[in-house]
Amino acid sequence: MTALPDIPLPAGIRSRYIDGINGLRMHVLEAGFETTGRPCLLLLHGFPELAFSWRKVMPTLAAAGYHVIAPDQRGYGRTTGWRAEYHGDLAPFSLLNLVRDALALVSAFGYRQVDLAGHDFGSPVASWCALIRPDVFRSVTMMSAPFGGPPPLPFNTVDTPAKPPAEDPVHRELAALPRPRKHYQWYYSTREANADMQHAPQGVHDFLRAYYHHKSADWTDNKPYPLKSWSADELAKLPTYYVMDLNQTMAETVAKEMPSPAAIAANQWLPDSDLAYYSAEYGRTGFQGGLQWYRYGTSGMLNSEMQLFAGRSIDVPSCFISGKQDWGTYQRPGAFEAMQGRGCTRMLGCHLIDGAGHWVQQEQSAEVSRLLLDFLAKAGKA
Repeated sequence: MTALPDIPLPAGIRSRYIDGINGLRMHVLEAGFETTGRPCLLLLHGFPELAFSWRKVMPTLAAAGYHVIAPDQRGYGRTTGWRAEYHGDLAPFSLLNLVRDALALVSAFGYRQVDLAGHDFGSPVASWCALIRPDVFRSVTMMSAPFGGPPPLPFNTVDTPAKPPAEDPVHRELAALPRPRKHYQWYYSTREANADMQHAPQGVHDFLRAYYHHKSADWTDNKPYPLKSWSADELAKLPTYYVMDLNQTMAETVAKEMPSPAAIAANQWLPDSDLAYYSAEYGRTGFQGGLQWYRYGTSGMLNSEMQLFAGRSIDVPSCFISGKQDWGTYQRPGAFEAMQGRGCTRMLGCHLIDGAGHWVQQEQSAEVSRLLLDFLAKAGKA
């Protein structure tokens, strides 16, 4: 680990390693560590990001009095102790175990209660933390991925003939469209996905540049709206980074939207010097650690395990923040609405920030910081 280059961090953020975190040596970024006794705020990143994704909001949150901790999650970056062979055991990447990672980390720091925020795939981890251990995770902010509630159990079926689990027909229907398509989460669950990205023809750096651009507010065709149903015709309305052309890789998909050199030079929220850190890390580790999360999610294990919590809701103060130009809010039809109803019983704010796409805490960091601090103040009084 000592051979790894320094991380281009803003002043006030340090990088460190914590041993013994649910079998991991966890790499974390930390701000507001200078004084003890502060309330703790845990930040969980998504895919394909890292703890580094929170660099723009951490100093502001620390200046407001928080001890801010952002880990490279299991499967990512400089955290070690995980293995991610394609046919390897998925249990370490289950949502229950990712909750255990978060719980072990805040416990190691000596906190019995913390506030929590998660972005992208970090958002469901944060949601489940708040649902399963509300005694520890006393508030939750979800970003870009709404929480629609636990998967239901079959109800009142004693006099109904049992049916074997059915394969979701939407994937066959997507493939049968006049323009054949596939859902990105199922593509991410294939053996080929990691090599397609780690060995992208354009290189990892340009692949990530196009990927981040395509899902940001800089891509002017990101004009999201609610979909009517989980059906092939409706899902096909999503951009190709969510519902891909059937025979295209993700690297090929986003290459078509590569920004111009002038647009890259003008990018303020992700300058090439910051992107270089992402590309170096993913070039070194590959993407399979993060892809294991998708493999778990599409394997059927998620539903069978998390039905344990059927009927439960998030009952701690909750907040949702997303970019107004982020399709992630609507990519799972009905989840945004369910979150504001049965999913979260103490929703104190739901914010769609104009000028931000999927990478909301990087694209509009000042507004995200303001909304987070406003919510945390309200949550403390709720």
